[in-house]
Amino acid sequence: MDLPHSLAPLKIRGRELLPIVQGGMGVGISAHRLAGTVASLGAMGTIASVDLRHHHPDLLAELGRTRDQAKLDRANLVALDREIQVARRLAQGEGMIAVNVMKAVAAHADYVRQACESGADAIVMGAGLPLDLPELTQGYDVALVPILSDSRGIAIVLKKWMKKGRLPDAIVIEHPGHAGGHLGAAHLDDLNDARFEFSSVIEATFALFDSLGLARDQIPLIVAGGIQSHEKVLASLAMGAAGVQLGTAFAVTQECDAHPNFKAVLAEAEPEDIVTLTSVAGLPARAVKTPWLTSYLNKETRLKEKAKAGIDRCSSGLNCLSACGLRDGLAKFGQFCIDRHLAAALRGEVNRGLFFRGSESLPFGRAIVGVRELIAYLLTGYRPSPA
Repeated sequence: MDLPHSLAPLKIRGRELLPIVQGGMGVGISAHRLAGTVASLGAMGTIASVDLRHHHPDLLAELGRTRDQAKLDRANLVALDREIQVARRLAQGEGMIAVNVMKAVAAHADYVRQACESGADAIVMGAGLPLDLPELTQGYDVALVPILSDSRGIAIVLKKWMKKGRLPDAIVIEHPGHAGGHLGAAHLDDLNDARFEFSSVIEATFALFDSLGLARDQIPLIVAGGIQSHEKVLASLAMGAAGVQLGTAFAVTQECDAHPNFKAVLAEAEPEDIVTLTSVAGLPARAVKTPWLTSYLNKETRLKEKAKAGIDRCSSGLNCLSACGLRDGLAKFGQFCIDRHLAAALRGEVNRGLFFRGSESLPFGRAIVGVRELIAYLLTGYRPSPA
């Protein structure tokens, strides 16, 4: 960075980074351009691994309307490899390139292995307890970063991993009451439970470290959800966090890999436009109330009453989730094709897209700024003068 700052570096697996992590956002929202740019400035950029084929016209043309699972899986692994390679070139050896993998995705093990083979610096895993991540990355020099929301989940993962002779290289603590996308709470009513407050989770995690004989600075803690100002960065670090993770603020930057309409929908959303719903994976999720989402929510009760299992109900042909409310007839889960509507959002299709978004205001209001300006503001509080 060309602006001075006084914040301590985030240290992960022998590297010193800016204490800023760009969160993974699928389908295709955080791909090579965003992640590579963030890393080039000395922070951690993150590629969301799920269904990156949508960024590659040749792969889409080759697949056509196929429902061949093996071909779909191969295309997505090819796309992931391409995205990692380009992101690494953009980063020019600076920062770190991470790959976010959702545990709830059926092919999560394949994504992890491909990310390692393609040279990712870190694997970040959420949407479930990543208990098998040490085995999946055996033999690779890669940082492992689980995303968890409370001290109970951290204790389970940490104790399991320690039995395997592995420690996380960092832990992301995500507050489900503020984050966008899939949220780390079992039910909608749990989103603002006091057990998710950063101060409580950090304190309990440090106590856990003490009980396990770990130094408090041995595993960096990164807080995520609701961080959108320099003041909140400082407050988070004062609590004992070593860094902060942001998603939505990076989604509305010039370098975000999504269509300009996607950025506009997120930037222009008012608080009353942001709603929570139950996704097809059964997890709470937070998104902008677009025309499609409004229509879906109005008929959700009827759709759930008619839920039934059937492979033909997987409208994308991807079978992307290990458990899908639409495909598997799970009446308590969402009843829509998440891949289809996230891909529509990526393309900027406001009337068909599912636009995930965090709950907080954005650092620059409705303005679409560059990654450099955003990181400079988070580190120093400096805001460039409007052009």
